[in-house]
Amino acid sequence: MRLKNFLVITAVIMLCQGAYAMLLPATVLSQYGVSSGPVASFMARYAGMGTFIMGLLAFFSRGIEDNRAKRAVTLTLLIANAVGVVISAAGMISGVIGTSGWVVIGFYLFFAIGYSYFHFTRPKDS
Repeated sequence: MRLKNFLVITAVIMLCQGAYAMLLPATVLSQYGVSSGPVASFMARYAGMGTFIMGLLAFFSRGIEDNRAKRAVTLTLLIANAVGVVISAAGMISGVIGTSGWVVIGFYLFFAIGYSYFHFTRPKDS
């Protein structure tokens, strides 16, 4: 797979999930077994904003030709998704989020592995 295609996949998923969390925080929270209130809804929106921004970064980076810029983007998205795995796993272990948190861990892990591949192997036609 080419980096451009992986960035588009990232953009679609992250933009949709981020917008969903910002627009319907109570629904998102209930899917993870978290009770909603004003503070939790605010934090869900705030987290959604971060996810949305990752999607924007991926979308606007899809046409980058400069290798140094590509490496900066792939490293940024690798770190962001790796941190997402750790935070989501901590939420699962502590019981803050329900079993649907495994889906979130799966997505973050998928993207972290993908961006590791593009960052460390540097495919010629990516």
